[in-house]
Amino acid sequence: MYIDLVVFIILLILVVMFFKRFSSFIFFIAIFDILLRILTFVKNNINLPDVSALIGKYIPSGVLGIIEKYSNGIITVILSWIYVIIMAIFLCYICKIFFKKKKI
Repeated sequence: MYIDLVVFIILLILVVMFFKRFSSFIFFIAIFDILLRILTFVKNNINLPDVSALIGKYIPSGVLGIIEKYSNGIITVILSWIYVIIMAIFLCYICKIFFKKKKI
């Protein structure tokens, strides 16, 4: 099923339509990936087989998991590098926010 890809694309379109900023796009990709990684961690470390099987069946391991699942060959390599660039931009945004703060 393509449900994970469809949900990702619909959410991405909504973010782009409502926020209309490049930083919002970057933050959405990062937040979505972090959420998927947390759910994968829960799947791997929970002792409930039903919940673990449900998460394993319907939720991918991350954005790279979605890329690798629905593409192959050179397209996968290109999309993976775009993902790495997006995450590097996210890291720059987070560092800029961190260093702008004076004191907590």
